Amino acid sequence: MKVLILCAAFFISCSNRKKNDIITIGVCTDVHLPTMHDAEYRIQTFIDSMNAINPDFIIELGNFGIPKKEYLLYFDIWNSFKGEKYHVIGNHEMDGGTSREDAIEFRKMKSGYYSFDKKGFHCIILDGNDKKSPEDKGYKQFVGPKQIEWLKSDLTNSMRPIIVFSHQGLQLYHGAEEDYGVENHKEIQAIFEKHNSENPDKKVIACFNGHSHWDFAEKIDGIWYVTITSMSYHWLGDNYEHILYSEEVDKNFKWIKYTAPFKEPLFTVIEISKKGYIKIKGKETDWVGPSPWELGYPERIKKYMRPEISSRELKFTLVE
Repeated sequence: MKVLILCAAFFISCSNRKKNDIITIGVCTDVHLPTMHDAEYRIQTFIDSMNAINPDFIIELGNFGIPKKEYLLYFDIWNSFKGEKYHVIGNHEMDGGTSREDAIEFRKMKSGYYSFDKKGFHCIILDGNDKKSPEDKGYKQFVGPKQIEWLKSDLTNSMRPIIVFSHQGLQLYHGAEEDYGVENHKEIQAIFEKHNSENPDKKVIACFNGHSHWDFAEKIDGIWYVTITSMSYHWLGDNYEHILYSEEVDKNFKWIKYTAPFKEPLFTVIEISKKGYIKIKGKETDWVGPSPWELGYPERIKKYMRPEISSRELKFTLVE
């Protein structure tokens, strides 16, 4: 109830917003429903909050759940949102012997990349799971030539300011590992920058992603690149294995002992105005059990890796 009241208070001004001037977007990412023993509570909390706030649409930025019947309940909860809702395909959507095609079909999507217009903005969803070469195996982090050509055409045809969503980031993180983003991110950034130089009135404003489970924002050549942290946890790996809940939970949810979970689900509502601002609603919780640093996890990425989505107000300029 506290979450609903806080979010509703923050966005009470939305009822007075002008048509096609401000857009509000409910965002969560990296829910990892099959990993978490309390997944139903987490996704239900998000949907209940969004139904109370009623943003213009909601979107999850990937790693939601694999396309299997045992996870239909979670998709049904997602689909209970009363407004428009969108998916991004993450790398873990293909776990358990499933495929990207399975994930797309399960979500009743026509493609892993697509676009739509809403409230005076043009929204682009990219799929960072293309193969760089036919021999590639394992998780992909690439936007292939066919999708690049589609992106260029879509940008050209857009008549509105642009917001981009992807799972893998379209930027690197300073002082951290450099393998958490799309491999050809520089190519995509150059495409955006060329478009913006030629179209200052309908330029790319911001790119939002998940994947790294970090809390991050950086402005590069006039475009904001914003990473939203996971709803559920940070992944630590084999070297930091520890029992967090109980032997029974550990037995039935075998991956959870390699994580640092959040006590409460993290998600946000983002407000973007053509007047030149992006407001990200902050949300903070605590670790379940010891923090990663108490377990000896490297502190060099501590500034990005915390149980929090930071409150931010980011500025940009549109030329009329």
